Amino acid sequence: MHKKLFIPGPIDVREDVLQKMATPQIGHRTKEATALQKSISEKLQKLFYTENTIILSTSSGSGLMEGSIRCCTRKRAAVFSVGAFGDRWYKMAKANGVPADKISSTPGNPTTVEMVDEALATGKYDVITVTQNETSAGIMNPVEEIGALLKAKYPEVLYLIDTVSSMGGTKIEVDKIGADVCITSTQKCLGLPAGLSVCSVSERAIEAARQVENRGLYFDLVELYDFVHKKPYQYPSTPALPHMFALDYQMDKILEEGLDNRFARHIEMAEYIRNWARKHFELFVEDKKYLSNTLTTIKNTKGIDISDLNKKLGERGFVISNGYGDLKDVTFRISHMGDYTLDEIKELIANINDILGLE
Repeated sequence: MHKKLFIPGPIDVREDVLQKMATPQIGHRTKEATALQKSISEKLQKLFYTENTIILSTSSGSGLMEGSIRCCTRKRAAVFSVGAFGDRWYKMAKANGVPADKISSTPGNPTTVEMVDEALATGKYDVITVTQNETSAGIMNPVEEIGALLKAKYPEVLYLIDTVSSMGGTKIEVDKIGADVCITSTQKCLGLPAGLSVCSVSERAIEAARQVENRGLYFDLVELYDFVHKKPYQYPSTPALPHMFALDYQMDKILEEGLDNRFARHIEMAEYIRNWARKHFELFVEDKKYLSNTLTTIKNTKGIDISDLNKKLGERGFVISNGYGDLKDVTFRISHMGDYTLDEIKELIANINDILGLE
């Protein structure tokens, strides 16, 4: 039995999107490949609200995260973390010999403008990284406010944002925010299988990266950027063409739904889960201003056995997620992203209520 995946990703993919991955292959140096790449890039620019260059990578979002901090940091990076994936960005920096400091929030709390201001006032950093949406905590950081601070006081600092679990599910205006690199993946809000990641990259980020000697190769943003511009809409290595066929098709579906409608649907699903969680449990993030619109992390205040719940849900064709890392048994998580509808969320919750004897 297939289980509907209400987990942080991968999530379910519509059958018509999956079928697009079976499109017959084409040469990746052909005019057809260039046209496909151009089509995808122009549509993604609309989703990202940007005029910056779009780059695709045959990898998970982690690949572009690692590449961006390695390529863009000339002096030192300030890595702001609200959970496991901010921690991962710091781990990537250290593994690549990139000077970096991790600045962590207390669990369930956001990266604040004040935290960023305090760090940057030292003058030690030329790059900051922020996780826009952290799936371990179910928290959404105020990337707009942080971007405004950088524009006003620290315009020379590059701004790298992880939107892996939120782009396509909540409105993220890259150019308005001032993001130099903004990264996402296909297996979450975009509603495709895992295996392809996307980023927008600013010209000033590339000019900064040109000053870095050891940028690696496969994830060298400069080479990717130059290749796209010198050989329009192609890449140094063979891209995942099946994903590209599906992404081009899915972007048509996303734009057809309408971006504002899509974002509103995600908020509608999120509110339903939040209200249920407040009634029967507690939300891990207390300040509603910072609640994720694509995934909700719930405190396990009833001490339920999440593994047992998932086993019983699985028999009914559903699966949710346990907590992550240190939060494994303290919390559980329900995603509401991609192409799911409110009716599907209601069906999931009805089954959880039935299993747990909740009203």
